[in-house]
Amino acid sequence: MGPRWGVIIGGLPNMPNTILVGAQWGDEGKGKIIDYLTERADIVARSQGGNNAGHTVIVGKDKYVLHLLPSGILRKDKVCVIGNGVVIDPVDLVREIEGLRARRIPVNKNLVISDCAHVVLPYHRQIDELREKAKGRKKIGTTKRGIGPCYGDKVERIGLRMGDLLDDANLLKKLKSRILENNRILKAMGGTPLNAKAVSRDYLEAAKKLRPFITNTVVYLHEAIQSKKRILFEGAQGTFLDLDHGTYPYVTSSNTTAGGACTGTGVPPHRIDRVMGVMKAYTTRVGEGPFPSESPELSDRLHDMGREFGSTTGRARRCGWFDAVATRYATMINGIDEIAVTNLDGLDALKTIKICVAYEVGKRTVEVPPSDVSELLLATPVYIELPGWQQNTADIRSFDKLPARARTYLKKICSLTGARLKLASVGPDRDQTMVVP
Repeated sequence: MGPRWGVIIGGLPNMPNTILVGAQWGDEGKGKIIDYLTERADIVARSQGGNNAGHTVIVGKDKYVLHLLPSGILRKDKVCVIGNGVVIDPVDLVREIEGLRARRIPVNKNLVISDCAHVVLPYHRQIDELREKAKGRKKIGTTKRGIGPCYGDKVERIGLRMGDLLDDANLLKKLKSRILENNRILKAMGGTPLNAKAVSRDYLEAAKKLRPFITNTVVYLHEAIQSKKRILFEGAQGTFLDLDHGTYPYVTSSNTTAGGACTGTGVPPHRIDRVMGVMKAYTTRVGEGPFPSESPELSDRLHDMGREFGSTTGRARRCGWFDAVATRYATMINGIDEIAVTNLDGLDALKTIKICVAYEVGKRTVEVPPSDVSELLLATPVYIELPGWQQNTADIRSFDKLPARARTYLKKICSLTGARLKLASVGPDRDQTMVVP
């Protein structure tokens, strides 16, 4: 089904059902773009990941960092859905909800949580940390939030789901069984066994607060589609952290690509109208793993500007030149129609800007990322260079007002990526987003 273009609102069409994905290694600025697009949507649905993700949204002088709640929660009259593909730490989710309420952001009937979403428990976090520690130099670089072990229990068919929080007796029974088994595992790994009473108390308290939100979100979303509601599917992390298509094993434990939005919400592919990819004007990644276009010089420059520190962990991100090899592949995997480019102003001071257009792996030149991580670790970037604009763009609010060289750069990276440029962003604020004519 093609795009259903309708009435123009604020420079963008009245939005069809849209999947928003990160086209790099995450941290592309999806939170800001989601917040911007939410004005034209009725529902924002999160489909995967857990509180290992962090979306930063700045509204005026206020900064919000969201981990489990969809970014649409900051907009009035929008409904936010946490889908079945998400893994939820109930205690952390309650803390996030109460944090927003303390800042006078209402979280009531505008939140819906899938009864099939899996539950992150304290033993997941401890196992995650112990496994990372045991790997030593071969560590993956996880956030130690228990996401991988929780998804592992889901695959093993032994996990708890949010629907289990609806009945105290059922929850207590399952918690007792799972904690007993995992305490043996923790002891064998050199960890600290959990106090079952303390964990049960915390989770019963969280369950009581979350019950009003828990329901069958598949039915909710299908009824919304029948009612012609506009849905924005919010992705967490980025394409190259996808469990199947990313730089395995240096990936997350869920499907971060467009297909994950369907399996993670129960909305079928033919109900999706558009896929928008978000990418920075350069490239970053957090944690371990291959990064062909990494540049210590660019990293130092961006860090000195106070940029590129993780919203979830605070870790300094690794930074590099724009990688068109990766983003072109991301466009293929996700079926990206349109692109939003963020952080253009991070390149304002540069005299020359590099773009990676191919990799050299041994004696071969390749234009597709090798699936074998050992080959990708050896990849040397092939660059082209464009002249920088060396002008401040942070105060520009119209694409036509950008320096000519900045517009040329944006058009070049999008032509190399293979999708239309739709949005350009020059800062974290809502009004620093430009619609491309």
